[in-house]
Amino acid sequence: MNCELTNMVMIENPENNMVLVQKRVKYWTGVTFPGGHIEKGESFTESAVREVKEETGLDIRNLSTCGVIHWVHRTRKDRYIVFLYRTSDFSGNLLEATDEGRVFWIDPKELKTQKLSSNF
Repeated sequence: MNCELTNMVMIENPENNMVLVQKRVKYWTGVTFPGGHIEKGESFTESAVREVKEETGLDIRNLSTCGVIHWVHRTRKDRYIVFLYRTSDFSGNLLEATDEGRVFWIDPKELKTQKLSSNF
């Protein structure tokens, strides 16, 4: 049995109360918060900062832990653990998209109108 450690970050813009999401097209599809895998030797928070930079172009700081998601794949029995963070402290220029998908700001109330990823 394998165990994959991942992260996901909700970035809130306090000026307009929007959150940053990614419309994923690689490996799995749907709208979700940016994040990814924790690499060997990396702390959970360091990986979240790196993944957000790679997927959005933004530099994030002052992350707050806000949850953990855990599930086991039905057939392979692999475990997945997702460390959830949030922040409203960011800077930089937002990328339009990467090979992972397009990133954009959205009102959290509008999330239900999007095709969300299966585990979001």
